[in-house]
Amino acid sequence: MAELVIVDTGCANISSVYFAVKRLGTEPVISREADVIKAASRVIVPGVGSAKAAMANLAERELIATLQSLTQPVLGICLGMQMLTAHSMEGDVACLGLIPGEVAPLNAAGLRLPHMGWNTLHSISSHPIMQGFTEQDYLYFVHSFAVVPSQYSLAQCHYGSDFAAVIGKDNVAGAQFHPERSGKVGARLLQNFLEWQL
Repeated sequence: MAELVIVDTGCANISSVYFAVKRLGTEPVISREADVIKAASRVIVPGVGSAKAAMANLAERELIATLQSLTQPVLGICLGMQMLTAHSMEGDVACLGLIPGEVAPLNAAGLRLPHMGWNTLHSISSHPIMQGFTEQDYLYFVHSFAVVPSQYSLAQCHYGSDFAAVIGKDNVAGAQFHPERSGKVGARLLQNFLEWQL
């Protein structure tokens, strides 16, 4: 049984997530096999690109029901976080529905899109995966769509307007920023996820 499985979603950032986790001393397995994913102690759902294409990839690989059935800790990264919600306006597509929420175009209030670069968090919750985070920490973002803030927001970020930077419900959490590109601060989120006990 794998300690950690990174779901092969057919997206581009899988190798960088793999090496970021490996640097923390965990040997992850990249897989698109339902049995391997279900048997893992923890599961990461990465994603880069559009929600419609990514959900189509999951459907083609017959992984939607598998991901919806998981009871172990699950972490979505970037587009992977957006796919955890109920619906994305990017391509008007139903997502996994693991955390209630809507993905909408980022209201950047005239700022350049995509939101690309380093930014800070606010409204940080006491959730286990947010342990050690402060409003002075900088994290790396690249996105034009974002999850609308709700009761499931574990931290928010401001870029023209507030959006959910981290979300969570039950055994599932997601980060809009790229922990694998965010240095020691990003590594802290991955380490917190590896230590998260339900």
